[in-house]
Amino acid sequence: MADVLRYVDPLDARFCVAVVAILFNPFFWNVVARWEHRTRGLTRLFGGPYLACYSLGFLIILLNVYRSHSITVAMRARGRWEVLDSAGAFYAGAGLMASGSALVLSSFLALGFTGTFLGDYFGILMDQKVTGFPFSLMDNPMYWGSTANYLGLALMNASPVGIVLSAVVGVSYQVAIKYEGPFTEQIYRQSKGCSKRE
Repeated sequence: MADVLRYVDPLDARFCVAVVAILFNPFFWNVVARWEHRTRGLTRLFGGPYLACYSLGFLIILLNVYRSHSITVAMRARGRWEVLDSAGAFYAGAGLMASGSALVLSSFLALGFTGTFLGDYFGILMDQKVTGFPFSLMDNPMYWGSTANYLGLALMNASPVGIVLSAVVGVSYQVAIKYEGPFTEQIYRQSKGCSKRE
């Protein structure tokens, strides 16, 4: 680990921008989605829940593109790590990216656009919980698939900065899951006419 950290300059502006982008994204969509659930402000602004959800989803996609760009810039700004600069590490990274992309894409196909982009916070509820692939393998496959993509990219580029930033992505998703999971369950309990407290 000491070897990895010697390649990472926590004061480098590009590294800091990447960390802020990583942390901002789940914070932003959780705050905005909870505000929408409480006030229906976006639904009123856009004239309906679907257009509001699509608009927020599009903004989240743009933020994720910027996050990916900032991570790539931070990785390229620092040197390659000799330990990872091998065909084996490259192919391991490619495998992680392939499996991560499969998890992200199959999650999106299983949930649809509104299921992926917080439709339940807009009152667009699914008829039942999705339990098929990839949700039959793990909870939150989209988050873990995204994390695998970043780690795979880091390995393919022999980037210690990328490894550290992938860890930041994983931790930020862990925190997001702690807030999103119980709140989403509460939304579905309320929709079935249950009390908020059990």
